[in-house]
Amino acid sequence: MEFMITVSTVGIMLLYSLPGYALVKAKKIKPSSISAFATVLMYVCQSCLVVYSFQKVTYTRELFLDMLLFFAMGLLIQSFLIGIYYFIFRKKYQDVKYRIAIIAGAFGNCAFMGVPILEHLLPDYPQAVVFSAVYSISMNLIGWTVASAIIANDKKYIKVKNFILNPAVIALFVALPLFFKNIYIGDTQFGEAVFLLGRMTTPMCMLIMGMRLASVSLKPVLTRKLNYLVVFLKQIVMPLVGLAVISFLPIDPNMKRTFYIICCCPIASVVLNFSEMLGEGQEMAANLVLLGTFSSILTLPLMSLLST
Repeated sequence: MEFMITVSTVGIMLLYSLPGYALVKAKKIKPSSISAFATVLMYVCQSCLVVYSFQKVTYTRELFLDMLLFFAMGLLIQSFLIGIYYFIFRKKYQDVKYRIAIIAGAFGNCAFMGVPILEHLLPDYPQAVVFSAVYSISMNLIGWTVASAIIANDKKYIKVKNFILNPAVIALFVALPLFFKNIYIGDTQFGEAVFLLGRMTTPMCMLIMGMRLASVSLKPVLTRKLNYLVVFLKQIVMPLVGLAVISFLPIDPNMKRTFYIICCCPIASVVLNFSEMLGEGQEMAANLVLLGTFSSILTLPLMSLLST
C-alpha cells in the first residue's frame, strides 16, 4: 500500500513537469529565462516553505531538541558523504563534472519533493515536515559555503557572511520566533499568502525540471556512465548509509523513518541552481538532476520499502 502511495505521489509530481516542457518546446519560454524561475524558487518559495513547515507543529522543548538532533544528523551525513566523494574523485577535481558529482551525490530534494512524500506517507506525524525543513536548512548552510566553494573551485565562498545571510537562514529568523511563541499565522491573509508560496515549491520545481528537459539533449543525460554512478551514490548508497546510522540511535521510529525517506530523495534541484548562479557545470548539473528525478519513480518507492 505505502509502496503504491509513494509511486503515485512521485508520478503526480513528475506530471507537473509537462507544462514546463511544453512551454519551452512551443517557444513560449526561452531557455535563458529558466534561471529566473530558479531564483524565484530558491529565494521566495523555499523561504516560505521553511515558515510553512514550522507552522505545522506546536513548540515543545522535546520537539525542539529533536529538531536540533535532526539538524545535526543532516549536517553530519551530508558532510561525511561530500568528504568521501571528494576522496573518490580527487584526482579529477579540476574537471567541473566531478566537482558537481561530489555535491550531487550528497544533496537530496528533501524540501521540494520530500515534503509532499512525507505528508502522504506520515499524515499523522506533522513533525516530519518540520524535520524536512530543518534538514533543508543544513543542506543550504553547506550549499552556500562548502558546496559553492567546491563547484566554483574557489575557497572565497567559505565565510561567515554566506553561512548566515542566505535565504534559508533568513527565513529561519522569521519562523523561529513564531514557533517558540506558538503563533499561528495561517488564519491571516499574510499567512495564507506565505503558505501558498511555500506549497508552490514542488510544482515550481517540477515546472523548471520540465523546462530543463526541453532545453537539453537527452543523449548526454542517458549515455554518460558518470551520471548513473552519481544517481546510484545519491539514491541507493546514501539511503543505506542513513539507515545504518539511525539503526543505532535511540530515537522515535517515526523520526527514524523521516530521516531515511529524506535520504531516499533524488538529487536536489538546488545543485543546478547553485551551478547556474556560480556559472560552473550547468550542463552536468542539469543532466544529473533530470536523471535523478525521473529515475526516482523507481528508486524512491523501492528504497522506501526498507523503512516499513
